[in-house]
Amino acid sequence: MKKIFLYATIIFFATALCASAAVFQSVEQRTTYYKERYKALCANEKITDNFGNGFDSLYGTRNMRTILYGIAYRGGANNFYNKYEKRDNQNPLTDEALQNLCNEGFDMAVYLYGKNFNAAKKVAISGTDTLHYIQNSGMSRTTQREIMDMVKQRIDNPDAGPLYFHCWNGWHQSGYVSAIILMQFCDFTKEQAREYWEMNTDGAYKKFDNVKKMLSNFTPFADLKIDDETQEMICPCLKK
Repeated sequence: MKKIFLYATIIFFATALCASAAVFQSVEQRTTYYKERYKALCANEKITDNFGNGFDSLYGTRNMRTILYGIAYRGGANNFYNKYEKRDNQNPLTDEALQNLCNEGFDMAVYLYGKNFNAAKKVAISGTDTLHYIQNSGMSRTTQREIMDMVKQRIDNPDAGPLYFHCWNGWHQSGYVSAIILMQFCDFTKEQAREYWEMNTDGAYKKFDNVKKMLSNFTPFADLKIDDETQEMICPCLKK
């Protein structure tokens, strides 16, 4: 109970902080801004590549892709290929990555693993904007709900900044979380979700039976459904 209360407090506090620096009058305005800024209109298009290059202002991310325009993005943490802070691949985001995300208007980053998270910086500040860094695996019904609530808050609130969900490479766990988000808010079928997950692992989709099972077992939350007009605004295109 204490953990849930603390989690809710962090979410509310982060949203409130970003509200003080709001620049968007509507969610549509925010989605348009990020679509034009990153030019990644389809779900498999990368904003940063496997070596962390491509969009200099987001250095520290890796294999970054759109989940929902202006709402949620996915990727990895650029550690092993980092030109400035090279370290083992199995680590959270660097301080630089968190700062860059904050500078870009993101107000929360979510580490989908737990390894070395305790040593990571938890807050980045840019002017009046604040980014909070939390950990959530999305591997239980409770943590799935927490993720969907975070996304829904940003669909409903123009003042909130985008989310960045990440694992190590930007392939498997971030792909899983992205797939269930797309099932929840873009009406992906289980078959579409699995195809999407496999397509965005850069070829490393064999094995991982636990992830495939989680995808097949996921059921969207009925009370978080969005209308067709909102889907049209935030859901990315798909290319095979």
